[in-house]
Amino acid sequence: MYNKTTKRYYFMAPIHHDDEVFRQKRRPKNPIKFKITLNEEQKEAKAKILNNTVTLLAGSAGSGKTLLACQIALEKLFMREIDKIVITRPTVSKEEIGFLPGDLREKMDPWVQPIYQNMFALYDKEKIEKYISDGAIEIVPVSFMRGRTFLDSVVIVDEAQNVTHEQMQMIVTRIGLRSQMIICGDDHQVDLKSKRDSGFRFLYSAARRIKNMLGISLKTNHRDAIVEDLINLYDEAEKQGLNLGTSGSSNKRK
Repeated sequence: MYNKTTKRYYFMAPIHHDDEVFRQKRRPKNPIKFKITLNEEQKEAKAKILNNTVTLLAGSAGSGKTLLACQIALEKLFMREIDKIVITRPTVSKEEIGFLPGDLREKMDPWVQPIYQNMFALYDKEKIEKYISDGAIEIVPVSFMRGRTFLDSVVIVDEAQNVTHEQMQMIVTRIGLRSQMIICGDDHQVDLKSKRDSGFRFLYSAARRIKNMLGISLKTNHRDAIVEDLINLYDEAEKQGLNLGTSGSSNKRK
């Protein structure tokens, strides 16, 4: 900072974001009101997620896992508990993304639309878009995460069942101080050559062995009842060894 009187430059002391007094002064006085209320299962899961650094959030199609992750992240952002929400999910390779038209956000739009839809369902669309344009909500493809460290952030990893072991190891080691990571996945929607290639599946089974890491499964389905019946149908067929294709692409569920 330049002082016109003394004609000297002074370096201001950096603001320490872990200063709780500073954060409390920035927080809104009234609680955040979302357009959708969490059900009891989601509320219980939320309480557990808030007490852990990394959470593996499993659930079938329509269980509300992405909605829950978005609600937690938005609440922390609005309450000034974090500085940024980082959203990532497996897409095409870094080289293939380069050939797509537009900037990085425009390139990623087709893959992150489900997350945007959940955020818009929870809160005012214009305000969410303002956070996105300001960079407070950042979209980062998995292939662009190497070398990054995310401080004071909530990192949401969506469709994590299609993240390989190598990618998962790289992702979880990006988390920095005062940050949380919520990794959402569905074992029924693995599009890799084999379910054994899923980094989410492995990490979920090993979560208990790591301090401050937790695996949670949501059971309640928020879509039409036929969705749950169809999921059970395919599960039973898989248990019986029926050939439904070599990858999840043949029985993919959005």
